[in-house]
Amino acid sequence: MAKVFVCRQIPQIGLNLLKKSATEVVVHAGTLPPTREELLAGVQGCTGILSLLSDRIDSEIMEAAGPSLKVISNFAVGFNNIDLAAASQRSIKVGNTPGVLTDATADIAVALLLAVSRNFRSATEAARIGEWRTWEPLGWIGQDLGSKTIGIVGMGRIGQAVAQRMHGGWNMKVLYTAQVAKPDVDESLGAQHVSLETLLAESDFVSIHLPLNEKTRACIGATQLAMMKPTAVLVNTARGEVIDQEALVEALDSGAIFGAGLDVCTPEPLPLDHPLHQLPNCVLLPHIGSATTLARNAMAQRSAENLVAGLAGKPLPYPVN
Repeated sequence: MAKVFVCRQIPQIGLNLLKKSATEVVVHAGTLPPTREELLAGVQGCTGILSLLSDRIDSEIMEAAGPSLKVISNFAVGFNNIDLAAASQRSIKVGNTPGVLTDATADIAVALLLAVSRNFRSATEAARIGEWRTWEPLGWIGQDLGSKTIGIVGMGRIGQAVAQRMHGGWNMKVLYTAQVAKPDVDESLGAQHVSLETLLAESDFVSIHLPLNEKTRACIGATQLAMMKPTAVLVNTARGEVIDQEALVEALDSGAIFGAGLDVCTPEPLPLDHPLHQLPNCVLLPHIGSATTLARNAMAQRSAENLVAGLAGKPLPYPVN
């Protein structure tokens, strides 16, 4: 018998696939993530777990599932919520959903860049509360985009998609950081592989696309923010933890940078009394980078395909360990 615990309701296409292969599919009820206690109870006796980034899957959870646990599939590209070492030690296969949310997330990064650059937050708020009284020759003046410089911190799939949009749409010069140079990107976009310090100093717009690990955690802090132009816009659609949020609040409040657009933060959700909510030069979204019908259906299908393969003892189509 194969029992699967799904940590949240996912698009039906994924659940339908699971129900064809698992004897029992238990989906956590409600719109909020399971509590620790609910997660520990829900995974007991399971052969597979379908988790989300909000679910910490560590050795305690794996122990609670017991020896029947064969596979953990994350409904995400990232997998920093899963203890890979503990899973590998127990010969538990772990999978994710790469390559299906590139365009959706790149579009959100561009949308945030536009919204911050053109002062959407303060302008829409003024219109909403009646402070828009006339056409203002000096009102809500933002940054121009044409022929500026975009800095891509982490030139993976999503970073490349953002670079293509900004270079092709606004003729932006592209600078990027990556572990190694990418000659194909250099040629197609006229891009330059540079150090983080050079990128921050020379870019008008900086878009972050890094995985979260010990090297990238808080890699954008006070020192790095001080390197940026006072007219620069910072966008983060990766993980909230790659930015030192206290340093970002200070940089935004002091005018050290023009503004920031964030689809991710830490913690999520951000407490309502957090300063980022109060700053007019910060646009904050509730982690909706992959929130399109196409992307979420593809995530559901791939996460289910990983589980189905793991339940059958086959290699995962999208493995991470």
